[in-house]
Amino acid sequence: MKKQISLVFTLLALSIFSGVMAQEKKLASPPAKAEGTIDGVKVTVDYHQPSAKGRKMLGGINPYGEVWRTGANATTSIEFSGNVKLEGQAIAKGKYGLFTIPGENEWVIIINKQADGSPYDYSDAKDVVRVKVKPTKPSAFVETFTIEAGKNQVILKWENTQVAFKITKG
Repeated sequence: MKKQISLVFTLLALSIFSGVMAQEKKLASPPAKAEGTIDGVKVTVDYHQPSAKGRKMLGGINPYGEVWRTGANATTSIEFSGNVKLEGQAIAKGKYGLFTIPGENEWVIIINKQADGSPYDYSDAKDVVRVKVKPTKPSAFVETFTIEAGKNQVILKWENTQVAFKITKG
């Protein structure tokens, strides 16, 4: 009987310990949220932040000219609390997937009906809006992919690239 009780306590301790260890393990690309109010509309972007770690990301691991999930691990979502216009294109209030096609001289910003699920299930048939914007250079190298929402735009920053798209109330 004592052996059985000892075994139960040992298994319980191992279970608790492994749960604590799993919680302490950090994701290589942790979750992040960008929130802001633009022209009276709350904009929320949920994404994961990959880091360059000495690798060439844009135009390298994330090739130019191909659809990118705009982050890591999962589909990046963007939610609008009201109707908006993105670079002049109308978008209804709601939650959407935010995909991009990076390019050296031009990026395509894609708002897609797929807000969750696997980013590998992307389908252009679900695109709501596609707009083209010009990349610029940030003031300094950006190691970890970052999204900001505020003033009148959403800004994507990574490595030596910064891309912004304008949002107005629709």
